[in-house]
Amino acid sequence: MLVEKLSNSIDTKKYLKDIGVDSGGIEILSSKAKHHIIHIKDLHVGGANILKQDALSIGADLAVPRGTVIATTKKVDCILIASQKHLEILSKKELAQPFGLKELAHKLKAIGKIKKQDSIDIMGIINSNDDSFFSGSRFKDSNAIDKIQQMIEDGASIIDIGGVSSRPNAPRVSKEDELQRVKPIVDIIRSQKLYDKVRFSIDSYEPSVISYALESGFNMVNDITGLRDDEVSKLCASYNATAVIMHMQGTPQNMQDKPKYNSVLSDIYNFLENRIEVAESFGVNDIIVDIGIGFGKTLEDNLLLIKNLEGFLTLEKRLLVGASRKSMIARISPSTVQERLPGTLALHLEALRNGASILRVHDVKEHHQAIKVFQALDKI
Repeated sequence: MLVEKLSNSIDTKKYLKDIGVDSGGIEILSSKAKHHIIHIKDLHVGGANILKQDALSIGADLAVPRGTVIATTKKVDCILIASQKHLEILSKKELAQPFGLKELAHKLKAIGKIKKQDSIDIMGIINSNDDSFFSGSRFKDSNAIDKIQQMIEDGASIIDIGGVSSRPNAPRVSKEDELQRVKPIVDIIRSQKLYDKVRFSIDSYEPSVISYALESGFNMVNDITGLRDDEVSKLCASYNATAVIMHMQGTPQNMQDKPKYNSVLSDIYNFLENRIEVAESFGVNDIIVDIGIGFGKTLEDNLLLIKNLEGFLTLEKRLLVGASRKSMIARISPSTVQERLPGTLALHLEALRNGASILRVHDVKEHHQAIKVFQALDKI
């Protein structure tokens, strides 16, 4: 007899199929193999006591503070530990219960339906400004086209073109200057019809710049302000363009001045949920969300977001993460911008593990190889 401890990250369905379990059994058993840890805040104490009993009755559990059973406080924070199957049962069971459990039931159902994307896209970064934080991403005119061609060969499926730095304390740039910076690159892309080879994204929140790019064959808008200008939503809708909605606290000029959240996960989730609703009201059909690593976040905020990224999949949108060579890496391991590729790969692979399916990167070739290895491991 051999006994082998298997990883919790294995493809459970594959192993069940390999040992000859019937198809119905595979679905049932695989739902029991996946476990969720769910933090529930400000739950009415009556609801907590009901949920605790319901969870225990099916083999799940709810961790609650001391005094919950005698209702020493009106509301409590608790942690639900449950399998996929448990969530399916609880999401039905709590629908008939009071104390906010009906609302919780809908959220548990959404969490139970989370599904990660099978495909992974690499978005290569091209900056046409002279002050982006990484000099290796700065290109002009024909040099930019050479780099774009190289990125396509190296495995990029999206190229993101920007003319304004969004690093902390970056100077403001007029819309006229921004357009003049990106226009030569956009014009060459259009003349050479490079959009037939790869998708192009315009990294801007300025309607006039976005309009010019969309007219020139771009079909994605990467807006760090989260489409706060309704004109950007209207443009995305009229051109049937993909909108990347990113979260940023404040502006690039002040976003790192002691950023603070009530709950970084909930606050950013609520922001993205609201902006999705607004964008869709304007007719934007294809939306990607970006949690905004480094945009008004502390180091701990950034790490929490990457570690708990899976919860954002309940928004039912693809998740983009861009931590490429950012200063958070140097705060963990002192390094120059040029030395941060290993840290970037570590952050991005963790993001993929937790639900990201698009990575915005400076180093396309290295990411392409890392993703291939990641996908090979994920199939085992």
